[in-house]
Amino acid sequence: MPEPEIIDVRALAAELKAGRLDLVCVLGPTASGKTKYAVSLAREFAASGLTAEIISADSRQVYRGMDIGTGKDLSEYQEIPYHLIDICEPGGGYNVYQFKEDFGRAFEEIRARGCVPILCGGTGLYINAVTAGYDFRSCKPLSMPAGEFDGGPSVSGSSRHGSFLSEVVRGGSGVTATARTEEIPRTYFIGTLVSREVRNARIDARLKARLEEGMIEEIRGLLAGGVPAETLIGYGLEYKFVTLFLQGQLTEQELFEQLSTAIHQFAKRQMTWFRGMERSGVIIHWVEV
Repeated sequence: MPEPEIIDVRALAAELKAGRLDLVCVLGPTASGKTKYAVSLAREFAASGLTAEIISADSRQVYRGMDIGTGKDLSEYQEIPYHLIDICEPGGGYNVYQFKEDFGRAFEEIRARGCVPILCGGTGLYINAVTAGYDFRSCKPLSMPAGEFDGGPSVSGSSRHGSFLSEVVRGGSGVTATARTEEIPRTYFIGTLVSREVRNARIDARLKARLEEGMIEEIRGLLAGGVPAETLIGYGLEYKFVTLFLQGQLTEQELFEQLSTAIHQFAKRQMTWFRGMERSGVIIHWVEV
């Protein structure tokens, strides 16, 4: 595990006020307390005279109606404004290029209001796309961690994001002519740190809670509403395994055991991505939440 730090929030706020930083990014594996930390950070900024708004970097929370399975927990935000959650219909396509465009708009709007944007999430591909940059015109990564480029599908929880990047690299996506290139924001990275044992215990407890809260019913409703089963399976993790359960391919016990294992593996891949960012030169300030 990385060594935890204590963030001097006042000093960080001073850097933001002085214009030496453009963005704060709170990242970490699933069940590490990212959203709670980002909200608490926004409140601490308020004590320093800064208003902050949160931009979600989650590849599945963009979809409406996918609430329990993606762990939106919107009540955690309370008075803190958030962006890029519930912005498209389930079953439709969404990819890293669209996220980069949507992030750019939200980022500029927040800064135009004199506020601080906090990017918060665990989809490493999305975080890299806007903080390290991806040049969709030349189809070359500007600063992608070595060895992590092919990790997109695993980190995103869906193969559609990795497939999109493959199309961009091959020049078959059709987006290269219209893509914009923006300056990369000067970003201060904070990582939420938990031990593997604590993280896995949280994952299992959270999975039990989500099943009790009606996650199966949520996904049954998506199927009844016309979202194809193969699309839900493509979203990965909760949506994949619950759909297989509803199709009769898994027992209830198999659902819990296989999904729990898959989420544990997903969290490990997320940490691998973030450590890859560090190997590429990104400084992540890890904190214990």
